[in-house]
Amino acid sequence: MADDSALASTTGSTSLADSSIFDSKVAETSKENLFIRSASCVEEEMPQIETRVILVQESGKQEELIRALKTINIMEVPVIKIKESCPGKSDEKLIKSIVNMEIKLPFVKMESVEEFKSLDSPEFENVFIVMDFQDSVFNELYKADCRVIGPPVVLNCAEKGEPLPFSCRPLYCTSMMNLVLCFTGFRKKEELARLVTLVHHMGGVIRKDFNSKVTHLVANCTQGEKFRVAVSLGTPIMKPEWIHKAWERRNEQDFCASVDDFRNEFKVPPFQDCILSFLGFSDEEKTNMEEMTKMQGGNCLPVGDERCTHLIVEENIVKELPFEPSKKLYVVKQEWFWGSIQMDARAGETMYLYEKANTPELKKSVSLLSLNTPNSNRKRRRLKETLAQLSREADLSPFPPQTPKSCTKSSKNSTPVPSKQSARWQVAKELYQTESNYVNILATIIQLFQVPLEEEGQRGGPILAPEEIKTIFGSIPDIFDVHTKIKDDLEDLIVNWDESKSIGDIFLKYSKDLVKIYPPFVNFFEMSKETIIKCEKQKPRFHAFLKINQAKPECGRQSLVELLIRPVQRLPSIALLLNDLKKHTFEENPDKSTLEKAIESLKEVMTHINEDKRKTEAQRQIFDVVYEVDGCPANLLSSHRSLVQRVETISLGEHPCDRGEQVTLFLFNDCLEIARKRHKVIGTFRSPHGQTRPPASLKHIHLMPLSQIKKVLDIRETEDCHNAFALLVRPPTEQANVLLSFQMTSEELPKENWLKMLCRHVANTICKADAENLIYTADPESFEVNTKDMDSTLSRASRAIKKTSKKVTRAFSFSKTPKRALRRALMASQSSAEGRSPSSNEKHVMSRLASTSSLAGIPSPSLVSLPAFFERRSHTLSRSTTHLI
Repeated sequence: MADDSALASTTGSTSLADSSIFDSKVAETSKENLFIRSASCVEEEMPQIETRVILVQESGKQEELIRALKTINIMEVPVIKIKESCPGKSDEKLIKSIVNMEIKLPFVKMESVEEFKSLDSPEFENVFIVMDFQDSVFNELYKADCRVIGPPVVLNCAEKGEPLPFSCRPLYCTSMMNLVLCFTGFRKKEELARLVTLVHHMGGVIRKDFNSKVTHLVANCTQGEKFRVAVSLGTPIMKPEWIHKAWERRNEQDFCASVDDFRNEFKVPPFQDCILSFLGFSDEEKTNMEEMTKMQGGNCLPVGDERCTHLIVEENIVKELPFEPSKKLYVVKQEWFWGSIQMDARAGETMYLYEKANTPELKKSVSLLSLNTPNSNRKRRRLKETLAQLSREADLSPFPPQTPKSCTKSSKNSTPVPSKQSARWQVAKELYQTESNYVNILATIIQLFQVPLEEEGQRGGPILAPEEIKTIFGSIPDIFDVHTKIKDDLEDLIVNWDESKSIGDIFLKYSKDLVKIYPPFVNFFEMSKETIIKCEKQKPRFHAFLKINQAKPECGRQSLVELLIRPVQRLPSIALLLNDLKKHTFEENPDKSTLEKAIESLKEVMTHINEDKRKTEAQRQIFDVVYEVDGCPANLLSSHRSLVQRVETISLGEHPCDRGEQVTLFLFNDCLEIARKRHKVIGTFRSPHGQTRPPASLKHIHLMPLSQIKKVLDIRETEDCHNAFALLVRPPTEQANVLLSFQMTSEELPKENWLKMLCRHVANTICKADAENLIYTADPESFEVNTKDMDSTLSRASRAIKKTSKKVTRAFSFSKTPKRALRRALMASQSSAEGRSPSSNEKHVMSRLASTSSLAGIPSPSLVSLPAFFERRSHTLSRSTTHLI
């Protein structure tokens, strides 16, 4: 056999290719084409060479092998030729070619090595077929540099009608043909040499250095430069067992070691050689992550164990580590954990190292106030300043400060605001803001979730099948395109605002598009949701993909299901805003009738949506709320509205009712119903059908849209303040913010969960992704909130007296209060304060009041006696309270 020196032979000589030159022959040279450096030179005719197949020992007894050889007539061989250059040029030309060697003799049998010398002849290119690549005969032929192939090669060529392949090394089968392997992490040379030999026997090629042509990396560890490069290029990283198992299946016809089903069994898992611990996660999430770790080849130990290689930290919760980590310990964010699972390989730790957060929980100016300040006016002033600061931070308007039209040219970056902002302009601005936020949410769904899932050449293969992606996202791109156009039209209208501009025309313009794109998505939303849940459970890489994206700021820590529900909620939200806009549009405005048509067009879209998809259970719960709350507004009943949570609280301020009142909050997906406990319950309610219901136990106070909530205040726990929170609200009719403070009385729902739930639905209503920005943590002194003595007997008694005094004050309206009302108020005050029937002296006072024809004529001593009476009652209650204590 010729070696590399053949390239330096005399001009015009030809030689068979050496393995060092033609290892990559299959990848670089086709059977039909030649690689010629100078096309102008004409190749000389190659000499004809004959091939002779020799069956060694047991192979000569295989009938199937003999029949296969009779169908094979040629063996293709790569040839190297050096020729003189064309006239006028001195450079030599290197020509690579593939020539066919004819097999004139079907086969020759050889029983022993001694017969080899008689068969060795320069006239033939001998190919030996050996059954076992482990016996002594094979070793002798290998040492003599003979061409040796195994029976699977012959059988495979005969089945496919192909010529025998040329190989400078012994080739038993072709299960690794066209694969280029590289090794890393092997310490024992004997182990590595054995693996390399097996790869060559199966037709694979070995490269010492890792490059882009390497198809598989065989790794004995998860560290090193080769490993990192393979991860970055998405090259499959295999265990050594992959080669051994492939060799065990060497006799199987049509077996290929690179097929996904076989290869995936031996891929190096992401957390091989890793021992993980988790810090800052809930028990449920920690259990889930530990199970995922074991599934991905790793182990888990408690935090602080010296054997741990990685500490996974929930960076949004953990502010400081409980111990000083060693230099060998990787302290990484949870994104490293999920990213490794998604890539199906251990990610580089340097990109995900945990760093201590330096962001303050709340500005110092918010917590400067104190209830200990002697001057109450100063406390109110500081409280007002604090609320004003939060108001500025809570302003959701994307528009810059007002600039006169004469100074600037109207543009999308400079919004002229009317000198006196009309209610119509305010609603139009809110419509544009929510539409802009909605378009951003749709863009996030497409760019963050759909596009990466549809990309070709994903590391570790496709995360989801194309049909699963289609089921999940449906017509989201079409919805995005239409609403982008609507947003642009609304922006032009707001920038160049005029009261006569028609907003209804914009929605009429795209009504046909809305009818076309929305019903398919809304009707199949439940199927989309079920597909997400199923794939997340069955496919760890998809679960990791969702976890990574959910932690990104643009996703606002919302799950994909939570984001995909936005289109279901959007059309009813637009309809409500257009209705509100119509209310603030004068009759003479041409847009009045146009808005009515636009609203009808939206109703037409919603009627196309399958009625069966509506949640009847949610509707039933709303009806229960209506029956339970006396005076509940009728517009609470809506097809798009659903009850989320009910919370029992106590009012801690002057709004929405007196301090100490029991208040029930009903959180719906777009509004908050506030009701207080009724002081007097009347008879049962009877429906027209004769069915009775229990009497309404609550009294309606206010139905507040969630868009009016600007901030949610999480009041810190102190000795004087427990389980308290507050809402910073901007009613549309008020110029200033209003603070509503409450104390939760229910122990079933943790306050943290309730506030997160509330913020999430507020963000959904205003189409904002960053719900966490709506919540503030504050000191109770900053907002004069405390729960001290809220449940004590003395506190309850004083609140009862205060409530009774208010009744009496309302009753003693000297200009309008009738005598019967005055008598009723006084009796109620006495019975509630004393808990007994009035005395004879008090009856005498009431009789005098009842007989008086004019309230203006009541003697002053009688009026003066009332405060004294309440003072006496208060003193009695105080003594009883002291006795109880």
